[in-house]
Amino acid sequence: KAGDSCGARIRVTASNVPIGLGEPLFDKMDSDIAYAMMGINAVKGVEIGAGFASVTQRGTVHGDSITPQGFATNNSGGMLGGITTGQDLEVSIAVKPTSSIISPRQSIDVHNQPVEVVTKGRHDPCVGIRATPIAEAMLALVVMEHALRHRAQNADVGREDRRRRAVEEGTSSEVEGPQSSFL
Repeated sequence: KAGDSCGARIRVTASNVPIGLGEPLFDKMDSDIAYAMMGINAVKGVEIGAGFASVTQRGTVHGDSITPQGFATNNSGGMLGGITTGQDLEVSIAVKPTSSIISPRQSIDVHNQPVEVVTKGRHDPCVGIRATPIAEAMLALVVMEHALRHRAQNADVGREDRRRRAVEEGTSSEVEGPQSSFL
């Protein structure tokens, strides 16, 4: 009604993410999440875990101490060194106010002369409401992409041990040639 718009801060969380997804350098989980979130229209900032609040914290506060029961805190947002820790992935995004507002605004015309612009029609005063499920889906896509890549790169991890154990127990016959863990 005031003819203006507002931005939004959206927090999305992914729970039950396996430990060990991501890479320590080029395919870091956190950098891929930030890249994906910045691809959403109107997003102007991404924060993972404590994010910008970490600049005011000391290492004794910010460091996620490990106890026998697990991590004491989750300031890192569920990732350390680009690799998931098993904690919830916590991501916040900043969405800018829409520029399509019905209040008059100053601009210039094609001749570089000052003009007043008034946007007409129906426009969302805050796209944060519409961006929330998009951010959730984007986080899910990044996690799934890393899970599939992890499975493809580590498909045979543990398979030889299972095969050897089955042969020793006489519960399976050894089959020659390559075998797929996806079947």
